[in-house]
Amino acid sequence: MWIKSVGLSDFRNYSSLELKLSKGLNIFYGANAQGKTNLLEALFVAGTTRSHKGSKDREMIRLGCESSHIRLIIEKKRSERRIDMELRKNRAKGAALDGLPVRRSVDIFGILQIIFFSPEDLNMIKEGPGIRRRFIDTELSQIDKVYLYNLTNFNKVLKQRNDLLKQISSNSELEDTLDIWDEQLVNYGVSVIKSRQKFMKDINEIVGPIHKKLSGGIEMLKVEYLPYVGVNEFEKKLISGRKSDIWRKTTQTGPHRDDIIFKINENDARKFGSQGQQRTAALSLKLAEIELTKRVSGEEPVLLLDDVLSELDRNRQNLLLSEIGDIQTMITCTGLEEYVEKMRNDAAVFQVRAGSIYRE
Repeated sequence: MWIKSVGLSDFRNYSSLELKLSKGLNIFYGANAQGKTNLLEALFVAGTTRSHKGSKDREMIRLGCESSHIRLIIEKKRSERRIDMELRKNRAKGAALDGLPVRRSVDIFGILQIIFFSPEDLNMIKEGPGIRRRFIDTELSQIDKVYLYNLTNFNKVLKQRNDLLKQISSNSELEDTLDIWDEQLVNYGVSVIKSRQKFMKDINEIVGPIHKKLSGGIEMLKVEYLPYVGVNEFEKKLISGRKSDIWRKTTQTGPHRDDIIFKINENDARKFGSQGQQRTAALSLKLAEIELTKRVSGEEPVLLLDDVLSELDRNRQNLLLSEIGDIQTMITCTGLEEYVEKMRNDAAVFQVRAGSIYRE
């Protein structure tokens, strides 16, 4: 699987862009704030319907415009697919697949398997649980349509339940209607938890050997799933915590509060790992994500490396690049540093300048 071309209209600082990409390595270099990350964000949005930064649709539309468009031509197993996406300021986004409108933009999920790797991901271990849940949700949603369905509905019910909790504070008679939302929340939530449990089991089968290689054979990495509540206790804890939820006006129990923990040689990497160990663990997890995607989908994912190489030492740079293989990869960097110069002959090199891209 690879992206043959991308077209942008009024996306971030791009007024108009038509770009053909290489099947292998694509290097985008230029000064900061020229549009390198914006290009990768557009690719990620087209593949997953959302920004890797959590930006709202209206925030990605070029200043002064009412909408923006993203167009991708993808080759999958000798057949072409086309994704069209329109971001609108005051309406839900629109999407089309192979020229035919889709009812919901989330139906695009999984057409393009895409993995985004940014410097923030290297800090995944020491940051809050939100970034780790996002890792699980983004990967699982691309490879498992059932998970995407359950997660989407869980989030909808969670929002509706939280809205109701706020209303109950001024109208206690509405409390009886919580039973309906609690039943749905537990139903979707249990499915989410079970899928996450299986996902973490699959990841652990892959990440251990990868990390052992990256650490020179001296460290073993294990990633443990920490569900906030077990599948058998969810309903009971939700009901017993209802009064507290009403007082706090928010739902405190459920998979929206899950976390994962990284253990290096059985020690919590967040508490006892050095920065180098934490970054190596995060890198191992990303490489495991690539391998799992290949196993499940049967195709190579597209890899986006947003200024990641500059954050790694030479050894980790070489290890990461050696694992890429034939995967289509987009690398952004501020300049053609030594490690990039070595790859020039095997890569398509582009200069990014003020919302325009020039191939060298």
